Amino acid sequence: MLNLRLMVGLLITLLVFIGGCVPPEGGEERGFDWTIILFLVLIFGVFYFLIIRPQRRRQKQHGELMQELKRGDKVITTGGIYGVVESLSDDSIVIKIESGATIRVARGSVAGRREK
Repeated sequence: MLNLRLMVGLLITLLVFIGGCVPPEGGEERGFDWTIILFLVLIFGVFYFLIIRPQRRRQKQHGELMQELKRGDKVITTGGIYGVVESLSDDSIVIKIESGATIRVARGSVAGRREK
């Protein structure tokens, strides 16, 4: 997906520069070229729909996950630690791992909930 985003971004950037570098037909001076503004709006639209909007959606889903966590949920942390939630506080979570040990991690470091 990242390669597609990069290719689209480079293609649009290339079109903007090509559109701005083409001399006017007939050698006459023309007024302001609106195609540059159109391309810039197009670039912003592509970046919004390919980068900004999906990132906001992921942040919203992660925030909902943090609010819905409860004792007994099976989770995985961003560091790859699998465990079961033992207790919750405002800024941290105590997770019990397979060996029976408990660890305290930052609440934001929980990457997701595992299926039971």
